[in-house]
Formats: sequence, structure tokens, C-alpha cells
Amino acid sequence: MADFSKHKFGTKAIHAGADPDPSTGAIMTPIFQTSTYVQESPGTNKGYGYARGKNPTREALQKNIAALEGGKHCVCFSSGMGATDAVMRMLRPGDEVITGDDLYGGSYRMFTKIYENYGIKFHFINLTDANNITKYINANTKLIWAETPTNPTMQIIDIEACAKIAKANKLILAVDNTFASPYLQNPLALGADIVMHSVTKYLGGHSDVVMGALVTNDDKLHEQIYFVLNSCGANPGPMDCFLVMRGIKTLHLRMERHCFNGRKIAEFLKTHPRIEKIYWPGFTDHPNHEIAKKQMRDFGGMISIVLKGASLEDTFKIASSFKVFSLAESLGGVESLINHPVTMTHASIPKAERDKAGVVDNLLRLSVGVEDVEDLIEDLKQALA
Repeated sequence: MADFSKHKFGTKAIHAGADPDPSTGAIMTPIFQTSTYVQESPGTNKGYGYARGKNPTREALQKNIAALEGGKHCVCFSSGMGATDAVMRMLRPGDEVITGDDLYGGSYRMFTKIYENYGIKFHFINLTDANNITKYINANTKLIWAETPTNPTMQIIDIEACAKIAKANKLILAVDNTFASPYLQNPLALGADIVMHSVTKYLGGHSDVVMGALVTNDDKLHEQIYFVLNSCGANPGPMDCFLVMRGIKTLHLRMERHCFNGRKIAEFLKTHPRIEKIYWPGFTDHPNHEIAKKQMRDFGGMISIVLKGASLEDTFKIASSFKVFSLAESLGGVESLINHPVTMTHASIPKAERDKAGVVDNLLRLSVGVEDVEDLIEDLKQALA
């Protein structure tokens, strides 16, 4: 297999893990739609025994994602939550986790409704100042789980600062890199131990697949993560892996357009009379903008807005008035989406916790797609009117 580790991002996106098929010369990785593999004799095989554990299409994708993140190992899962779950399964009753107070609703629900029942304690704190972490570290602390930018208020967490604290205290630092994608940010290079992606989003990029991934440079962590996958079975199918590999081939091109469109729309919304507050890390007055500038290559296509003086009913009306943006959950696809976190992605978080994090009733989250930006701005104008 050719080594593309020294090549630039776009070349890696297209070629890493995607060697031509040796039996036919096919340039596209075949879809190995099989559940089992014929063995020459008991225990003697070609490296594959049963498809829950290994599949050649999945392995090609894992090599590709690992290369994009500058990682040694990648394990793909049937969803982003499946990947997050695998990290949590490495913990034991009595262990403690430090995480952010602005968190994807599905992660919050898993932590509080599933793993707290098994004796894992979670501290939901403000991670925008990494020094806050030290107040919560004790003998039981095992993991720091950070999103950056966060969902949906775009908090920027200093990955390098968190990594120094984690290393000094022998903790694992896992970073949810979904909002940034590997094109904009590489947490392993900043000291993180594990990177999580909801592959469903920017990596897949076409709103046609659900998948998750964990990337690490640590052999022992990879061994534990793979053991969870093989034992618990949250593995993605080969067709999904093929679709993601196809999506990744244009990731660098799509991200350039997401960023370009995101910037234009953020600048338009910044001075709009209907907008009370805008969250986009590219503004110089966005909290921790300088850290975003340091650890990200650009600022992405995710924007959240708070509508000035809007009731819940007003917010619903505006959210339902778009013609080009589609009202839907998820993000990172080629099409622009509008989302109301309070009733959609963050409904599982109690209102008091949401309000404290700024996830208020009149907040809308935009996933800016790759359409013509003039059409998107016109759509915003008419919906906000």
C-alpha cells in the first residue's frame, strides 16, 4: 500500500487507504458485501474471519480517516454515538469524567441517562478556560471529553492547554472534532489522545450515511477501542464505508466552500436588525477567537444566532419559512440546514442547563452548505422578514 502520510490534505483525502483492487485493478475500493470469509483450514485465513471484526472496505476507510487526522489507528462505528459509547465503555464504576457545559444533546443524554446509572460521575464545566479543569481532578478522574467548536454556541476550547493538564495528571483527553472536521483541525497534533468524529456530518458530507470514528496514536487505546467494537458490535456496513470514502474525496473542496459561505453569511447576519447575538468563531470578538485562529485553519460553516425579542412561536415561524435552507437535524452536508436545538438536537438537556449554556428558545443553528451564497443570503433575508 502506498504511503501518503507526507502528502498534502487533498491528496491524502483522495488516495490514502484507497489502493487499486489487486484482483481487478479497480480504482474504487470494492464493497465487500460479505458476513463471513472462507478459511483454508480451522484458524487459517487471509486475515479475515467474520465481518463484525474486520471488513476490507471498512479497513480502507479507517486508513483514510487516520491519515487525515495524522493518526496511526482509526476504528469506525455505526454512528457517532456508537463511537462515543466505545470510549465510555473503557471506564469503570467510580470513575469520573470532566466535560463541557455546552455539549451535543445526544452526548449529554448518554452520559447522564446511561453511564451515570453505572456509577460514572460527570462534571459539566466551562472548558473555555482550561484552568477550570484542575479544580475537578481527583484520584478517580480518568477522562476529559471536549467538543470544540461546541454544539451549538461555538465555544472554543484550547486543545493544547487541555492536553498539557491531561498529560500532567495521566488522564485521557478525547476531542469531538465533528464541527471542525480534519480539514480545519487536528487534535492529535495538539496533544489529544483520541479524536471522535460523527462521520455522518462533514466526512460523509452528503446526508446519506450514519457513522462514527475514533482515531488515536496510542496502540493500547486502539486495542481497547477495537475490542469494544468487536465485542459489542456497533460496526458500520461496507456500503456505508464505501459512501463515506466517496464523500471524503471531495472533503477539502467542500470545506473551502463551507468556510467561504459561512464567512459571508456570518458577516451578513452580524449587522441584521433581527439578530440579537451571533456565534461564529471567525469574529475577532468571539470568545477565544485567538485560540480558534491558532488551532484551526479556518472557521467553518456552523453558525448559531439568537433572534432579537423572538418568542418560541416567532422562532418556529422563522425556522419554518426558509426556501433554500431545510429545517432538519444534522449538519455538514452539501445542503444548508436550519435547526432549532431546544426542540431538536438538545431537547434531552434540561431547560435550566440549556439556558445556562446559552441554548435559549430563540436560538437557531445554521449548517451552511455549498450552494451559491447569494441564494442563501436572499433566503435568510426573506425568512427573517
